[in-house]
Amino acid sequence: MSSLADPGAVLLVSTYELGHQPAGIAVPKAFLERAGFHPAALDLAVEPLDEALVRAARLIAVSVPMHTAARLGLAFAERARAIQPRALLAFHGLYAPLLDRLFRRAGACAVLGGECEEDLVALARAVAAGADLAPFLAPRTVVTRLDYPVPSRTGLPSPPRYARAIDGDGRERLAGYAEATRGCKHLCRHCPIPALYRGRFFAIPVERVVEDVANQVAAGVRHITFGDPDFLNGPRHALRVAGEVHARFPELSFDFTAKVEHLVRHADALPELCQAGALFVVSAVEALSDAVLERLAKGHTRADVFRAFEACRAAGLALRPSLIPFTPWSSLDEYLDLIETFARERWLDTLDPVQLSLRLLVPPGSLLLEEASSVAEGLDEGALSYRWRHPDPRMDALQSEVARVVEEAAEKRHPPAATFDRVWRLALTAAGRPHERVAIAADTGKRAPRLTENWFC
Repeated sequence: MSSLADPGAVLLVSTYELGHQPAGIAVPKAFLERAGFHPAALDLAVEPLDEALVRAARLIAVSVPMHTAARLGLAFAERARAIQPRALLAFHGLYAPLLDRLFRRAGACAVLGGECEEDLVALARAVAAGADLAPFLAPRTVVTRLDYPVPSRTGLPSPPRYARAIDGDGRERLAGYAEATRGCKHLCRHCPIPALYRGRFFAIPVERVVEDVANQVAAGVRHITFGDPDFLNGPRHALRVAGEVHARFPELSFDFTAKVEHLVRHADALPELCQAGALFVVSAVEALSDAVLERLAKGHTRADVFRAFEACRAAGLALRPSLIPFTPWSSLDEYLDLIETFARERWLDTLDPVQLSLRLLVPPGSLLLEEASSVAEGLDEGALSYRWRHPDPRMDALQSEVARVVEEAAEKRHPPAATFDRVWRLALTAAGRPHERVAIAADTGKRAPRLTENWFC
């Protein structure tokens, strides 16, 4: 039998990471290489399934950092076991411990979450030594600072295979991905991160982040997405990272994610980030209803959303919101108000139409189960979420129709303004209101800076 240290004996697999080169491979790959292993990599988001790689593997570790990746990871596991039934399967990432039971049923020998890369190394060592794997029978979640190496991107598909950044003038740039922090200090109920990290986050050393960016710039990247759950969890660290990256690569642009409350609280930092190359920020606005925001424990109010947009506008930074317009507590009137407000405030050019179709996910282990228990109707294992029905049947019907319209429009490359108008008309019809406007959005042909990949989960 081959040694686990042989090239390809460990196979790292990613199925989806929002259109960017997967950290779920690059980071554990660096940990394993530092420990003397030589893992192969397979990114099924942009590569076909290479059966030869699967057959050569003795340990296959599947990255599941988000909901879509978890669903695709389960499908891959079934195929992998058919191709190479003797290989051991492990799942790691944010969604791994939340879905432990399903991953065990799929044949996993280990389910690892949180800061789990050293646990993955320990698993590889145990497999290499033929040791008892009993310590890995229970889901393992690590919440402690690690000695982070620079992510290893050798062997991954090149940057042109992934999403690109588009600036305000419509020019495209090759986009890369880096993380300056991991975890999050906040406890939003609908987010899977608090279920693992419980309010903790860890800063990655600045020099490691800069070196990771440098490696990607050498590969042709001209824009970086800082994929931290919240780049401004540590604002001084964020400013230092942005400043040092900018000093070394002054032509490089970037985007980041930050909570609404941080955009308001740290508004004075936004101009400095823009000077360092920030094009836009993604923020989980989620809703404009104070009642819904309170249910989700978002930490901001409707009024704060206006303050955040204004702070970003004053700094010259585009704010790209993510939304969850369909929850058990959202009303049809609030949905209409959401669209009307975005149109009136001229925020629609910062919004991807898909955001108007999103329905609340309630995965196992979610803190939201405390709030959704009155509406949850059991786990839908195929969807990896608890079922719920809206008390107003019009909302469930509207969500289904909006999702269909948005998907069709994306496939046919309809202008966003036309899609917004169709969604607006659907909502008016659902509410029994006349179509009092010809269009909810003007097609100016100009959109805010963005990535070509517009999904967020």
